[in-house]
Formats: sequence, C-alpha cells, structure tokens
Amino acid sequence: MLTREWRPSWPVDLGLTLGPHRRGSGDPAYTVGPDGAVWRASTTPEGPGTLRVLLRGDTVEGRAWGPGAEWLLDGLPELLGAADDPTSFTPAHEVLRTAAARFGHFRVGRSRNVFEALVPAVLEQKVVGKEAWRAWRYLVRRFGQVAPGPQPPHLRWPLRVPPPPRVWVTIPSWEWHRSGIEAVRARTIIGAARVASRLEVSDTAEADRRLRSLPGIGVWTSAEVRQRALGDADAVSVGDYHIPGIVGWALTGRKVDDAGMLELLKPYAGHRYRVTRMLELSGGGPPRRGPRMPVRDYRAF
Repeated sequence: MLTREWRPSWPVDLGLTLGPHRRGSGDPAYTVGPDGAVWRASTTPEGPGTLRVLLRGDTVEGRAWGPGAEWLLDGLPELLGAADDPTSFTPAHEVLRTAAARFGHFRVGRSRNVFEALVPAVLEQKVVGKEAWRAWRYLVRRFGQVAPGPQPPHLRWPLRVPPPPRVWVTIPSWEWHRSGIEAVRARTIIGAARVASRLEVSDTAEADRRLRSLPGIGVWTSAEVRQRALGDADAVSVGDYHIPGIVGWALTGRKVDDAGMLELLKPYAGHRYRVTRMLELSGGGPPRRGPRMPVRDYRAF
C-alpha cells in the first residue's frame, strides 16, 4: 500500500467531484463506503490499481494498491480538480448564482485516462442510463480482474478493474450480445481499443480531433470523455437527450434544442460544462409530459 496526504486550498467535496466517474449505483469499479471513502479501480499506464480517497477535515487521504498505485496517487490532486480554475466563472443568471452558492466547492477533475472514460461513454450512446450501466456491470465483472489490495468491506461483489484495451479487442460477439450491446457500439469500442495509446493526450482540442476521427465517435461522446479524462470545463455534450431542455428551462423557462442551448451558453465560454453540470446538480428541468425512453434489451433479440 502507498499513501499520500494532500491539503487543497478549497473545501473538497468528494461526491460532487468524483460522482461523474461513477456509472450507476452498481458500478463494479467504483463504490462509496459507509465512512464516505470513495474507492476506484482503474487500469493505469503502469497496470491495474485501486485508489481509496477519504476526506479528514481539510486533508485528503489517499491510499493505493497494485502496480498503478504510484500513478494514481500522483494524479490525486488533478482527479479532485486541482488543475481546474473556476475563478473566471461569473454567473449572470440568478439560477446559476444560486447554484454557485450551493455547489461552490464543485471542481472539474480529470482522471488522465482517456480510453477508460471512452468505453462507458460509448455504451451510453443514445440509450437510457440503466441500459448502459447494465452492460458496463456485465462486461467489467466478466472481463475485468479483481482490484488489487483489500476489498471494501461493505461490498457484496469484489471491486473490479475495467479491462485494458487489449482485452476489449478480444471480447467475442456473443459476450457483447449477452451484455445487451449491439454490434455498432461493440465495433466502436473495439476500434478505439486498437488505437488506445494514440488517444492518451492531454490537450483537449487534440483529444477531440483524435476521438472524432474514429468511426462511431461524435461530438457528444468526445465531450463526455474530455469532461472526465481531461477535466475540460468547456466541453458541451451536444446531442444529449436531457441537457438542452435543462439549460433552456433553467435560463429562459422554455425548452430549447442544441442550437438554442449553445446560444444560451455563449456568455459562459470556457465554463460551459461547468454550467450544465451545476444545472444538472440543481435538479431543475422541464416537466415531463411525454413517454420516457424505454430500457431496451438486445439480449432478447
């Protein structure tokens, strides 16, 4: 076990900052213990690793195990938002001033792990979260390895490390089918896994270019990846099913489309993801009058 203590210059909120990395309440690679400690299992450039993060007063305590332990602890401050600079964010709308007061400790962290953020983003393309998270659970439990180090004592199933790129390439077609993923998304993940090393860049514009050059990866998927892996506070999830409605309703009292959302977000250039995330956290949105998107099950096809 390796350890690190870090005292940030702002009050860290682990749930707000690390929450976007969790893929549903049953995520096999992420859990929160009864003591508030966040556990994450990751495939790092040095190999598999487990990271446990606990807040004690104004000090962050990190513990890590496995070949990737040192890499995970080196990136702990960035994971919690040390590279994010919200000082130039000036909310012009009352709803955002309220959100800033309520979620003032929110920072956009970065995992520095592009491919690991890419796989669940592809699984979530054009489907409801439950459908994508069900597939993520199956694939990580089936092909990921047990996370190194001690297991969180509250878990029924062991924490597991998401598979490395070389494993995603070898998953047979019937296992994708059993997970509930159709051939299109499977091909997208396999294609990205074959060039995974080329995707690991720190510049957000270059990462966007490389991601969107791959078949099956568009502006929405690229933004979702850059938000989590690179801490891009300006990456807007254009094409999202919910976010334009949330933004439009919060800022104007009416629903808008993607173009309308981008127009409303223009004054917040550099912080557009920060704005959408804070509005999501605020819980507002237009009333739902139509049917919800169904949870499909390709395993029955």
